[in-house]
Amino acid sequence: MTSTWDDDRHAFTDAATWVVALSRQVGDRWDRPGLGEWDVRALVGHTGRALLTVETYLGRPAATVAVSSTAAYYRAARELVGGSEVTERGREAGRALGPDPAAAVAEVVARVLPLVAGCDGAELVTTVVGGMRLADYLPTRVFELAVHGADLAAALDLPLDVPPTAAASALRLVADLAVADGRAGTLLRAVTGRTGLPGGYSVL
Repeated sequence: MTSTWDDDRHAFTDAATWVVALSRQVGDRWDRPGLGEWDVRALVGHTGRALLTVETYLGRPAATVAVSSTAAYYRAARELVGGSEVTERGREAGRALGPDPAAAVAEVVARVLPLVAGCDGAELVTTVVGGMRLADYLPTRVFELAVHGADLAAALDLPLDVPPTAAASALRLVADLAVADGRAGTLLRAVTGRTGLPGGYSVL
């Protein structure tokens, strides 16, 4: 099932709003373990990058399309950086949130959502892997917000209530990546209760 630009904007809005709501529930738990080597502050900082990159890339128009689909973005991104670089960027992003991280995240969302609302999806943006249509790039941000929002909810012992629009978008991308990499059979058997996923299985 394909999505429209309006679907993607709606999913992005819902995912971003959910992350703001989760951030407001952290309280004094910013130093609590978040994900892997990240504490909650670093996890929220990294999650916020899914918003900030939209703002940044809209300010960098691309001349041509180098990456033609959402799934192709992730396949290209696999080759770029190692885990240690991502980990440190998350910590830096967490520190940059300042003394009131939840307010900082809300401020970013308040800036970025109107920017996206004013777009039609045909805009060409320069991403870290090359030029893309905004309509192809935005679902990558929905995916990041949905997945890391779920990580944050788990870290805070909150329900994993991913907004339905964002969940549907993220799961479409999971399916696309699994099919493209020839790993759909394993995923299908796992999600239908035939067997568990093998250790280390990931579509990323």
